[in-house]
Amino acid sequence: MKLKEIADILEIELNTDKDVDIKAMNTLLEAKEDEITFFNNKKYLDKLQTTKAGAVILQEEFVKYLPQNTVALITSHPYLKMAQLTKYFVKDYTNLPKPTISDSAKIGKNVVIHNGSKIADNVVIMDNSVIMHNVTIQEGSIIYPNVTIYPDTQIGKNVIIHAGNVIGGDGFGYAHTSQGEHVKIYHLGAVVLEDDVEIGANSSIDRGAFGKTLIKKGAKIDNLVQIGHNCEIGEYCIIVSQVGLAGSSKLGRNVVMGGQAATAGHLEIAPFTQIAARGGVTKTIKESGVYAGFPLIPHKLWLKLQAKILGLVK
Repeated sequence: MKLKEIADILEIELNTDKDVDIKAMNTLLEAKEDEITFFNNKKYLDKLQTTKAGAVILQEEFVKYLPQNTVALITSHPYLKMAQLTKYFVKDYTNLPKPTISDSAKIGKNVVIHNGSKIADNVVIMDNSVIMHNVTIQEGSIIYPNVTIYPDTQIGKNVIIHAGNVIGGDGFGYAHTSQGEHVKIYHLGAVVLEDDVEIGANSSIDRGAFGKTLIKKGAKIDNLVQIGHNCEIGEYCIIVSQVGLAGSSKLGRNVVMGGQAATAGHLEIAPFTQIAARGGVTKTIKESGVYAGFPLIPHKLWLKLQAKILGLVK
């Protein structure tokens, strides 16, 4: 789309003669000269100052921080305008080539494999699974029955996905009007599962809003787990049943999260950290350790606290 067309859609005045072609939407950090992004949080001011995006949707007070060659689309509601724009950049998969399926792959009954997808050697896809457009599944991976894999998902070698999983659906993201209406953010990113990942039954991994949701090598995810958009799960993490990770949570290598633990999103957890069952992570954890409770505290301190409370009621 031309930048002028985007400005017209969003009802924003374009204060420049520079009418470039915009091919995609992306994050501040990853956007290129032919892509558009948005800025809505002072926390990311350093990324605004170094972005390579062709255009940024933002408030007027932050225009002075833009790089010289980046065009400003000025609005008092950048997050809402971004959400309105996402539906115009949803990919068109109509002209993709027919799927490529290895002769050694085993495909069950009623499996649907859409155009653009590539199924490698010795892959097993069991009954009633749906592999949507432009999906890659590498050697030796096993897809159990009734799995749905959304477009652009990349699955590594020897990955196991148990029955009932949904990989790559839209994240739970909406912008809100002044009247309280909810405007859908169409998620334009993807999901990447690296080698040797295993996902238990009936879990859900959302695609990135822009960029990707990444599950790194050797991570093991239990049944009934929710992983939000743009999360990053480090190598060999253990995610136990009913864990919920809000968007953009980043777990270091070998993090363990006990049953029903959760994160608030946009935070990081240090490598080799353990979160006890029902632990609530509300801010970044910089030091590895064992933590419990809500709000989260070191596990030994949590045990002492429970003993003190019990003593009060005897």
